Amino acid sequence: MMDLLLSLAGLVVGGGIGFAFGTAQDAALRRQEKRQEMGRLSSGWAMMPGSAGRVTSLLLILVAVQVLCPMLFDGNVQWLVSAGVVIGYGWTLLQQLRRRLSPHV
Repeated sequence: MMDLLLSLAGLVVGGGIGFAFGTAQDAALRRQEKRQEMGRLSSGWAMMPGSAGRVTSLLLILVAVQVLCPMLFDGNVQWLVSAGVVIGYGWTLLQQLRRRLSPHV
């Protein structure tokens, strides 16, 4: 029973991490699109400010999960946390895709 709760907690924590990073990236994308609409970008090829830092911090958190979880817990909890991160981040990307494909009314 404890293993099941620990596994579920790992998925939930990972999902929260992935969702938080996806939400931050989505907010940055919306700001970038707003700047582009207002004509404040010098080029259409301009990168989103801070995107490299967000991606780097996400990767560092994933590495920390992979290194620290085996030290703190038995089993494969680190993989469940990483799966949760992928699910959480994927969910935000799916929502973004749905928003782009929906007809604007």
